[in-house]
Amino acid sequence: MIKLNDPTFETLRSKEWLTTNGIGGYASGTLSGANSRRYHGMLIAANNPPTSRKVLVAKVEEGIALKRDHQVELSANQYPSAIHPQGFQYLTQFEQNPFPTFQYEINGHLLQKSIFMVYGHNATVIEYKNLGTQSIPLSMTPFLVDRDYHGLFSEGRVFDFYYEKIGDILKIHSRYGSAPLYIKQESGTFEENRFWVKDLIHEQEKYRGLDYQEDAYVVGKFHQLLSPNKSCFLIMTSDANVLESSPLDLKKAALKRWNGLVPKANKNTFLGDLYKAADQVIVKRAATNSFTILAGYHWFTDWGRDTMIAMRGLCISTGRKKVSQSILTTFFKNIDKGMLPNRFPDYDHDEVEYNTVDATLWLFVALYEYYEKFKDGAFVKRNFAHLTDILTHHFAGTRYNIHVTDEGFLWAGEAGVQLTWMDAKVGDFVVTPREGCAVEIQALWYNALMIYQYFQKELKIKGTSTISEQSKSTADQLKKNFVHHFYNDQAYLNDVVVPNQSVDQDIRPNQIFVLSLPFDLLNKTQQKKVFKNVKDHLFTPFGLRSLNVDNQSFKPIYGGDQWHRDTSYHQGTVWSWLLGDYWLAYLKLNNYSDKSKAVVRQEIATLETHFYEHNCIHGVSEIFDGEPSHQGRGTVQQAWSIGALIMVLNRLI
Repeated sequence: MIKLNDPTFETLRSKEWLTTNGIGGYASGTLSGANSRRYHGMLIAANNPPTSRKVLVAKVEEGIALKRDHQVELSANQYPSAIHPQGFQYLTQFEQNPFPTFQYEINGHLLQKSIFMVYGHNATVIEYKNLGTQSIPLSMTPFLVDRDYHGLFSEGRVFDFYYEKIGDILKIHSRYGSAPLYIKQESGTFEENRFWVKDLIHEQEKYRGLDYQEDAYVVGKFHQLLSPNKSCFLIMTSDANVLESSPLDLKKAALKRWNGLVPKANKNTFLGDLYKAADQVIVKRAATNSFTILAGYHWFTDWGRDTMIAMRGLCISTGRKKVSQSILTTFFKNIDKGMLPNRFPDYDHDEVEYNTVDATLWLFVALYEYYEKFKDGAFVKRNFAHLTDILTHHFAGTRYNIHVTDEGFLWAGEAGVQLTWMDAKVGDFVVTPREGCAVEIQALWYNALMIYQYFQKELKIKGTSTISEQSKSTADQLKKNFVHHFYNDQAYLNDVVVPNQSVDQDIRPNQIFVLSLPFDLLNKTQQKKVFKNVKDHLFTPFGLRSLNVDNQSFKPIYGGDQWHRDTSYHQGTVWSWLLGDYWLAYLKLNNYSDKSKAVVRQEIATLETHFYEHNCIHGVSEIFDGEPSHQGRGTVQQAWSIGALIMVLNRLI
C-alpha cells in the first residue's frame, strides 16, 4: 500500500497502475488520474485475442456534489497550459492488491474506487464504495474514444456516439455500423450532456518524441447517491454476455481467481506478488487456441524470443505445466525452415516474422528446463522430431545466412537485418548488426547441441543417426575453438567474432549466458574472471548495462524521438531481465552456497522496491537509464523482467 500525504501531480503521474483480462485487453492509467500515454485507458479491448486492441473508454472522471453549486472533481487532465481538474490532491492511498484501489478524502467524505477486469472478456468493472458516515452524491463521466491503441483520437472524424438506453444499460455506437460499447449502472440515473474534451496531453508520448495530443467525447454523466458502507458499480464492455452477471458475482469470480494464483505453500510476499504480475502477461491466443506470453505492456504482443526466455520463470518455474505445454506446442507448430517466429503479427493481414536466430535456440533451453521441472519425457519425445528438424536446417543453412562455420560456431546475419536480441533498427539502419558469430549465440548453439544429446541419452531416443553424429562432432569442435576465438587477454569474452577476420571486443552483457546456461564452454577459473568483468563494468542494481560506460558509443539516457531512443536501446541502457542469468551464473559459480544466496537476496531488494513503489506499481520496467538514478523506461510491465525474478527467487528457496 502507498500512503500519500499532500501528493504532487508530477509524483502521481509517474506512478502507473495496470489490470488485465487474460486475452490481451487491459485497463491502465496513472495515480494522478491523468492519462500520460496513448496506451492508457479504462477499457482497451483485444478484438482478436491478444491482438487488434482498441481503446474504447479513455477514462472515467468522478465528482462529488458537496453542495448544490459546489462540485469537487477527483480526477485530473493535463492540457497545454493547465492541469485541470486537480482531484489528485484528495488521493490519500493506493493499493494494487488485489485490484488497483484508490482512496479519496474530501471534507470528511471517504470514497474508495477499485478497478478490475473480467477474465476472458473485454470488460472493466469499477466499484465505488462509501467508507464514510455521510451519503455521497457521486457523478461518473466516461471519456469515450474509438481507435487503435497505437493511435490517437480527434474531433472532426465521422463519430456521433449514438446511444440508446435499455433499462440500466447504455448501448453506444461511436459511428454508424460500429460494434457497440455497453455501459451498465445497476442503479442511479443518467444525464445526457454531450461535448468534446479537447487537447488532452499525453506526457510520456511527448517524451518519446511522438504525437501527444488527443480529444475524447462525452455523452453524459451517471449519477448515484451512495449511502454509507454501500457500493455501486459501473461496467464497461464490448461483450454483452458479461452484462448477464451481477457485478458482485463478477467480483467474487475475480477474487477467487486472484487468490488462486499463488501456491498456498509460498511464504515470500514478493514472490507471491510476482506470481500475480506474471499472470498479467500470460494470455490466450484465439488464432491458435492456446496460451502465449505478451512481451510487455502496454504495446508489445507475443514475441518468440521473449516468450522462450520469459516462460522459464513465468510458467516453468511456477509449475504451470499445462500452460508451458500449450506455449511450447504453439511454437513447435510454427517452426519454419528450422526457425521459430520472432513475432506473431498485431493484425490479421500481417505475416509471421522469422527474423531471429536466438529464439529457436532458447526453445531448447526452455524445453530442457521444462523436463527438469516436470520430468515429462512423453512430451519431449512427442516433439523431439521438431528438434531434429531445427538442427537439420541449421546444419544445412537457413534464412539470413545462418550456418555452421568450420570452427563449429553458428554464424548469423546479413546486411540490413537484426537477428539477436539487440535488435534495434531505425529505417534501414541496424544499430547493432552483430553480423557473424555472436557470443551468446555460440553459448545457446552449444547448449542446443548438448541438450539434443542429453534427451537422446536420458529418454533413449534414437533420432536420426546423421544429425546425432553431427550434433556431437559440432559441439566438440565448438568447445575446442571457443576459448581461442572468444576469451581475450583481458579475461572477458569478445562480443562478435568473424573467424580469422575480425573481433568485436565491446564489453557487453551477452557473455553472461556462457556462464549461466547448463552446459559449460569455459573452465571455472575462466568463468570467474569473466563474471568479475561483467560485474565491474556492467552491473547495476536494476540490471546489466548493454554497454560499458567507458565505451565511446555509451548512451546514458533513453529518450527522445525514435532515432534517439533506438540508437540508445542497446548502447548502455540497463536491462533488468539480464539479472536473471547474471544471478544464476553467480549462484552456479558458488555452488548455491548460503552466502551466495544471501548476496543475491540483498541485490534483489532494489528491484523489489521498484516493483512496489515506482513506475508501474506491481510491475518491473523493461529498461532503465544507463546512468543513475536509473529511471525506468520502455514498457512498464515486461514479461522477461518478471520471469527473471521469479526464476531466481525460486532457486533461492
